Amino acid sequence: QVKPVESGGGLVQTGGSLRLTCTASGRTFGSYSVGWFRQAPGKARYFIAAITSTGASTHYSDSVKDRFTISRDNAKNTMYLQMNSLKPEDTALYYCATTTRFGTVVGDEYDYWGQGTQVTVSS
Repeated sequence: QVKPVESGGGLVQTGGSLRLTCTASGRTFGSYSVGWFRQAPGKARYFIAAITSTGASTHYSDSVKDRFTISRDNAKNTMYLQMNSLKPEDTALYYCATTTRFGTVVGDEYDYWGQGTQVTVSS
């Protein structure tokens, strides 16, 4: 099994940056594609970005493309989400999750989920 744990969330002003980290236990982390989702209060969970097991390919939602960058370091069992030019609408609880189906934006196709880290962007 893989148990992801997110960190790095916080309060930032509009236009600021944050880097989220997803660290996973389990020796098979490097075998999975990994994705980031977010969920704002009263709204559905929303796909943000994904990266293949090797890090060779990435996929982003249109809402964050050119502002967010996903990367990973399998030697550290860690995946990152660098978030720049943050907007108030980016405020949400951010989750990382693993999947064997790279590119899917469907949350149900992700197997292991973290507990989330809160990102709040003030205007």
